[in-house]
Amino acid sequence: MTTAATPSPAGAPAGGRSFAIGLRNRFRGITVREGMLVRGPAGWGEFSPFAEYGPRESSRWWACCVEAAFEGWPAPLRDRVPVNVTVPAVGPERAHAITAAGGCATAKVKVAERGQDPAEDLARVEAVRDALGPSGKIRVDANGAWDVDTAVRMVRALDRFGLEYVEQPCATLDELAEVRRRTDVPVAADESVRRAEDPLRVRAAGAADIVVLKVQPLGGVRAALRVAEACGLPVVVSSAVETSVGLAAGVALAAALPELPHACGLATMQMLTADVTADPLLPQDGYLPVRAAEVDEESLRAVETDPSAWRARAEAARAAVTALPTPGAG
Repeated sequence: MTTAATPSPAGAPAGGRSFAIGLRNRFRGITVREGMLVRGPAGWGEFSPFAEYGPRESSRWWACCVEAAFEGWPAPLRDRVPVNVTVPAVGPERAHAITAAGGCATAKVKVAERGQDPAEDLARVEAVRDALGPSGKIRVDANGAWDVDTAVRMVRALDRFGLEYVEQPCATLDELAEVRRRTDVPVAADESVRRAEDPLRVRAAGAADIVVLKVQPLGGVRAALRVAEACGLPVVVSSAVETSVGLAAGVALAAALPELPHACGLATMQMLTADVTADPLLPQDGYLPVRAAEVDEESLRAVETDPSAWRARAEAARAAVTALPTPGAG
């Protein structure tokens, strides 16, 4: 395999190779997932912050890439991790098909999509329940889009199909805490943990029963493990819809957690139309294997783009890297 020269952790990312891969369904308002891959002595790392993220927020994504490429990950405590199938905000027939094809016993269903009616959420979740059967688990994700009253009303309505939990029903910690008080369905915090300077605020505010951790936004596997320990709540590891290279870092986090009581949101490779490896990280019987992803030259060339803009983003992020706050400090 031919690879470009790679940077040291403190150096400019001169050797990064960028990619653009289509999404099968719109996600977070985008239809193409873009990013950059870096090769180091420990393997491959992915740097793929979303377009709206500036250097400071992207610096954590860069730190995760550096860890994967130059440091490697902590030893795993398990050789596979349970995962859920992710169902985008699609119609009920498509939702049923995605769930059935996913081969998982748990489904995460996107709700509260802008421009859609609540009835569409109900129909989608009902279709997922039908596809999973009565023993499957359903979690819904609103990405903070509801106000408290809407969240309470929708959670109660959706719970007729049996919810494992609702993820980020509202945007703020105070709102999450109120939803917890007014409903019986457990609440998971995602964005509130990712972006909070002090992750202990989530628990102190009584805002969540579960925390959703994504390894790139938190700065890598070791940084995410510190956040998990500080929060002291059950953890669900989720992806940011990465290639198999980025997903492998999430799998490494899930594999290193002392306890893993819930299926993880890492079976997202199916959301992309291509990958950068010839052996994608795909679920088998509802589990992902714990392993790194090796980039395949032919696969990468098929989705490779001009790396100039991504190298510039990575350099800006590298320059903005600061130590993650010590969980619990202060």
